[in-house]
Amino acid sequence: MHRWLHLGIAPFLLASAALGQKATSCADLAKLNLPHTKVLLAEEVPAGQFVPPGDAASPADAAIYKHIPAFCRVAVEAAPTPASEIKIEVWLPLNGTPESSQSAAAWNSKFRGQGNGGFAGDINYSLLALSVSQGYATAGTDTGHATRGAAWALNQPEKIIDFGYRGIHEMTANAKAILDAYYGKPAARSYFASCSDGGREALMEAQRFPEDYDGILAGAPAYIWTNNLTAGMHKTQALLSDPASYISPAKLVTLSSAVLDACDANDGLKDGVVNDPRTCHFKPEMLACTGEDSNSCLTPPQVAILKTIYSPTLDSSGRQIYPGGLPGGELGPNGWVPWIFGAEPGRSQGAGYGIGYFSNMVYDNPHWDFKTFTVDDGLKTAIAKTATALNATDPNLKPFASRGGKLILYHGWNDPAISPLSTIDYYQQVKQANSNADSFVRLFMVPGMQHCYAGPGASSFGQFGWRPGTGPDDVQHDIYRALEQWVDGGMAPEQVIAAKIESDGKSAPKLTMTRPVCAYPKEPKYNGTGDTSDATNFSCVKTADKK
Repeated sequence: MHRWLHLGIAPFLLASAALGQKATSCADLAKLNLPHTKVLLAEEVPAGQFVPPGDAASPADAAIYKHIPAFCRVAVEAAPTPASEIKIEVWLPLNGTPESSQSAAAWNSKFRGQGNGGFAGDINYSLLALSVSQGYATAGTDTGHATRGAAWALNQPEKIIDFGYRGIHEMTANAKAILDAYYGKPAARSYFASCSDGGREALMEAQRFPEDYDGILAGAPAYIWTNNLTAGMHKTQALLSDPASYISPAKLVTLSSAVLDACDANDGLKDGVVNDPRTCHFKPEMLACTGEDSNSCLTPPQVAILKTIYSPTLDSSGRQIYPGGLPGGELGPNGWVPWIFGAEPGRSQGAGYGIGYFSNMVYDNPHWDFKTFTVDDGLKTAIAKTATALNATDPNLKPFASRGGKLILYHGWNDPAISPLSTIDYYQQVKQANSNADSFVRLFMVPGMQHCYAGPGASSFGQFGWRPGTGPDDVQHDIYRALEQWVDGGMAPEQVIAAKIESDGKSAPKLTMTRPVCAYPKEPKYNGTGDTSDATNFSCVKTADKK
């Protein structure tokens, strides 16, 4: 029997343990007897008094903590194996309990699970604060380790499983038991949303634990982890092996301008956003230097590395193992500088993830030399060592769908970290494997969005929960609200209005553009009249296949 089938029993054990000794106050939750879990903290936090541990909060997050209502904070540590140390926080609105006060938010009878990005290693307290402020019981976890990067995974197969899927499930089961005990009833609905590795976590929940959540929002999912990281390592090796291939931020400005000159108008509107980069057939050779090297041209090694980035990764037999990157969205704080090239050679996030993964999870050697990497051996070993724990590739979602579960996938067309084509591939696999897929799954491809957020297009549409100043908190503008409405028997969302929020870091953020994000395969098209920064002047239309 698979390990996760055993784990499926956990929610029922936890619920019965909690209900057997129903708490009457937040402090009483410290007495809960939860299987393989110890309660570390159970206390009421006064309104506006929460201070996150560790690093100082950003100005935006500090404002969130300042206005958070009083809540019950519960911290636990789950140890489903002797090697496990899964830290979990559960935050509960006080309303409806003995601690209720006018400053407490009313519990909306819903539970919201939070996910992680990258290699996890911490809890996103700002998302917990936003959720509890809006009336949700909510929970987050570090998935079993308290440091970023991947050094924690060296020779730790159980911790890799905790990171892969067990940590989120333990978070969910414990949180449901705790809120059940506190309120004396279970949550009416449960939701999970996250992006990147969190999108992979979301798909793990739908595939392995279909009873955990009623609605799941999976953004830019790193679901085929082994292939994604192998492709990333292939590109990183090519970059680091030839320092002359490095493309500076100044040259990326030239590259971005050339891409937009070649492709921006393909969708009928020249606005700095390439709606569907599959229509863009930009060739790096167009920028080849004909004289001396300068910021306005590319050297032969730089042209070669661009071809590697844009091309699919193949094994030695010519079989594609992962799709290539797409042109557009090269600039910006979440673009190619942080993810692909770095401010200097070898300092990109892509290099950090690839080397960290293969050193600590695949080859079990902290001194592993990236120069020895080959696509064939890298992928073969990665699959053998980590596919079961990390890959969320199963398209059969019948158990999730049969109990009314709804899944929304989304991905930015200009994502430099995870190919948007991979998410389209998974969506199409789900459609093929489930004859009723249209009744429970939607995909939204976001023009001009980079990895999970930001980019030249409108990229704020409630994917992380509603934040003040980002537009209306309703089903038309908030994909989370649209998911909730769908779960409750409403219509499946066919579009959501995204906002572009800009800030110079000194003044208040400003909304500069709205644009519809359409259910795939439709895309937004300008109606031909009116302000191009106003979503009301666009319609979602189905266009010819771009592949």
